[in-house]
Amino acid sequence: MPRSELSAPEIEAFRQRLCEVAGELFAQHGHEGVTLRAIARELGCSPMTPYRYFRDKTEIFAAVRAAAFRRLAEVQETAFESTDEPEVRLGALADAFVATARREPHTYRLMFGMTLPGGVAPRELAAGEVSSELARDRERAFEPMRRAVVLAIEDGRLAGDPDAVARLFWAGFHGLISLELAGGLPEGGHDAETSDPIRLDALVSPMEDALIEGNRPRNRRRRSRGFT
Repeated sequence: MPRSELSAPEIEAFRQRLCEVAGELFAQHGHEGVTLRAIARELGCSPMTPYRYFRDKTEIFAAVRAAAFRRLAEVQETAFESTDEPEVRLGALADAFVATARREPHTYRLMFGMTLPGGVAPRELAAGEVSSELARDRERAFEPMRRAVVLAIEDGRLAGDPDAVARLFWAGFHGLISLELAGGLPEGGHDAETSDPIRLDALVSPMEDALIEGNRPRNRRRRSRGFT
């Protein structure tokens, strides 16, 4: 009896489950542990079945990353809508960005093409091979930050090219997150006033303040160290 064709919802459901398994395998075993045979074993299907849904591992990782950017986009969109106050909104976006990275650290590494455990930089992450789906979802995740900066500039809180300023904010918070995930925040640092250990949480607000103050209109910048 010939095998019946799968419906579009069935195909999409299997693709999503396959991507979830790939993400779980990456979290447990790193990039090298994600093979089509291992994925099939976890799914309880034939080793050839994944090829019906994805061309190869490169395409699977692109889909996993696209799904992760969609989740980040949803979190960022919710943070954007949480307030109308321009500077509070930027803080909410920063907090949501950091919370997402901490909730899914392994996926975050995949999203931004960071070097993987063992110093591996997979070809699909390093060679700039980006699917249209991944490009679209990555841009969607960035858009709330860009819109927040645009509104802050229109309100007179910030100045400069909106895209450039938004990317500065994005890069600043990404840098802090990357340092923490890589174990790069120096150990032993303590706050001068409280003597508490300096952790990522203690750096997010100062980073936000530095980015806001550094991108204010000149007539609204604070005086610092005797300079105007």
